[in-house]
Amino acid sequence: MSSDAPSIGSTAVRARDWLHTTQQAVCDSIVACEHGAVLRASRYPTYYNYNLVRVEAGAEVDASELAAFADQALTGLDHRRIDVEAIELGEALRPAFLAQGWRSTRLLWMRHEAPSTIEATVAVQEVPYDAVIELRALWHDEDFPEEEFTNFQIAAREVAMTRDVRVLAVLEQGAPIAFAQLERAGAGAEVSQVYVHPDHRGRGRGTAITRAAIEAAGDVEDLWIAADDEDRPKELYGRLGFRPAWTMMELLLLP
Repeated sequence: MSSDAPSIGSTAVRARDWLHTTQQAVCDSIVACEHGAVLRASRYPTYYNYNLVRVEAGAEVDASELAAFADQALTGLDHRRIDVEAIELGEALRPAFLAQGWRSTRLLWMRHEAPSTIEATVAVQEVPYDAVIELRALWHDEDFPEEEFTNFQIAAREVAMTRDVRVLAVLEQGAPIAFAQLERAGAGAEVSQVYVHPDHRGRGRGTAITRAAIEAAGDVEDLWIAADDEDRPKELYGRLGFRPAWTMMELLLLP
């Protein structure tokens, strides 16, 4: 492992191990390679999170070599995805991938470590998974407007149901306008989704549902949330007691 990799016992390693454990629970093929591992979930070929090349800390590779490797390793899939676990390498690779039409996201993993500094005044209640299907479709359309939702939703639902999933929502006139999803595995948990309808943002709904998810997690060893490191939600999560643990780079080439 290179000197810029997180030290053993750090929260960065705990976050990485949480992600790896999640991947191991879903993927039916994880094959070691020179750069790290190639992950496949043959049951869910359009679920990008589980069909990817994982470049682990300590790997040394240039952009053209990595892109060519991913193209071969992910043959048969419509997309290409590479997760670079050392952010320094991810930043070095980023310009070349952006120039080739890939998306890039600095993904910040945060661990809940402190009390909230803000109060939530909006009522939240637990609802069935399928009660927020319209909000899930809106979220999907914001991030992947040209991608088909139904197949992704089937896969996402099946995976979530294996992880003791709970859904918290804000309702207005009986209809959900915001939701958060909490997933548990072993002694850990993750707030895996937070979404507020575009017409209802900026009014405390995101705060309320995230706080509700934190409370629903109860006394777990680790509670995680992941945020775009270059977007505003991480600031809200920080005020709710989450602290930065680990930053990685996601590179995605859509079909």
